[in-house]
Amino acid sequence: MSELNQIALKILENGKGILAADESTGTMTKRLQSVGVESSPENRVLFRETLFSSNCMRECIGGVILYDETIKQKSKTGKNIPDMLLEVGSYPGIKVDTGAKQLAGSKNEKITEGLDSLRERLKEYSKLGAKFTKWRGVYNITKDYPSKLSIYSNAHALARYASLVQENNLVPIVEPEVLMDGEHSADECFSKTSEVLKRCFEELIFHKVDLSGIILKPNMILAGASSKNQISNEDTAKLTVKCLKENVPSEVPGIAFLSGGQTETQATENLNLINKFNDTNFIMSYSYGRALQQSALKYWAKDTKDTNGTQKIFDHRAKMCSLATQGKWSKNLENI
Repeated sequence: MSELNQIALKILENGKGILAADESTGTMTKRLQSVGVESSPENRVLFRETLFSSNCMRECIGGVILYDETIKQKSKTGKNIPDMLLEVGSYPGIKVDTGAKQLAGSKNEKITEGLDSLRERLKEYSKLGAKFTKWRGVYNITKDYPSKLSIYSNAHALARYASLVQENNLVPIVEPEVLMDGEHSADECFSKTSEVLKRCFEELIFHKVDLSGIILKPNMILAGASSKNQISNEDTAKLTVKCLKENVPSEVPGIAFLSGGQTETQATENLNLINKFNDTNFIMSYSYGRALQQSALKYWAKDTKDTNGTQKIFDHRAKMCSLATQGKWSKNLENI
């Protein structure tokens, strides 16, 4: 068992998942403004530190994806944020892409950038305490998209990223996200996600990436948010497991789903059902941002000094997600 494989398994073991706290300063500013809080560096780290010091961290959160600003910040007690996380048994991670930009040759699609100077940045992040990284490629579904150009270009970038990350002895999270936006059916989502995953793994293998030392962060198989043909949660779970069985090599140790615009309870219920239908050897867990933080953020905004109240909300949400990784969640547990 390689060191990278051990780290990947440790992040997702025993019902643990990943907290995606890697919102850029711009995104975090929008989130804070939406709940009436000023977006200062102090407020941004205060909210994150409130979550990072919650009781659920040891039991439910195996890793936290940070943003460049956050990994360099200190807690109220003067501890570096990565050290604070390691003390509660949660690995610090870091988002290393620089965002999705317009894809040359296809103006309605995106390509993720950030490969320039990545090797040097990875060395810096490793010294700061990072144990894993994240890079997100995005694909939209319409009659014409995702194009082969988008699928091939993003797969190539994800593979080059993963190869550089492993060279620096860090675990890459590979995140090819087929977006929920649109009117497409679940069958179209299944077909396009399959195509995206197949090409990603072809490129990862070509670039000699050790598949046992990565974590895959995919979307679930859902009908588009504007589709009139929504499917049941059970069908979502069955199609998602089928898609992963058919397109993800067995060496991959774990899959941590993104919530992709689902509500907190939707993301939890779908993960729970996925684990009920999971007949693979993959650990099926979560890497949620809003689906772990949104209720806590709304509560915190009312009184940023009410640390205990905010943590109670976050602890509950994390516990629900943890139960879902074991297929043990139920709706009646949601009443706190």
